[in-house]
Amino acid sequence: MVNQHPGICNTARRVIAVSAATLAVIWLSGCATSVESTTYRTPPERNIEYAQVATDADFSRYSKLQPEPLGIYFPKNVTLPDADNRRIRQIFRAAFLAELEGFELVGEPGPGVMNVQGSLIDMRSGAGVIPQLRRGINELATPGKIVFLMEMHDSETGRTLARGADSAAAPVLATEAGMETDWDSVEVAVARWARLFRQFLDQNLAR
Repeated sequence: MVNQHPGICNTARRVIAVSAATLAVIWLSGCATSVESTTYRTPPERNIEYAQVATDADFSRYSKLQPEPLGIYFPKNVTLPDADNRRIRQIFRAAFLAELEGFELVGEPGPGVMNVQGSLIDMRSGAGVIPQLRRGINELATPGKIVFLMEMHDSETGRTLARGADSAAAPVLATEAGMETDWDSVEVAVARWARLFRQFLDQNLAR
């Protein structure tokens, strides 16, 4: 299963790409579907800070996942050491793939396939709009915070089914001179996000 999805952990200079099946990955307690004109609602019960689901979605239609690369984004003036980038990708990959055991991962869109994409947006060492992020996502990039975002789409239409964001976990990353990445905090944060995503899948996807 891992070898079929090389895009799960790709990287760019300021974007660490990991599998969205890795991720985020997340954890809403409702159902959803989305297009630009889709009406969203906030689930009355949820285990993350921010959640939007489309009012007309039906997650029971989906039995397969199509992972998209997930990025870790920073303001323009912030970077991570390459060695840290590689290790973080490995941690994300291992945690999310472990949580996805039992689910079928595919590389192409199709009937019953849900596209999943996650982003880790770290604004603790800078501020301003991150150009790589879409307009609606930039609104979640709060200065001084790190946010893990997961988006789910219908793989055939591209409509957004749901999005959720969580900033309860805050791993320490070496984004400033003199700082070192706290790997224990990274492991704890990634485990939380992977677990939340698995809970969402168990509650909502047909199997």
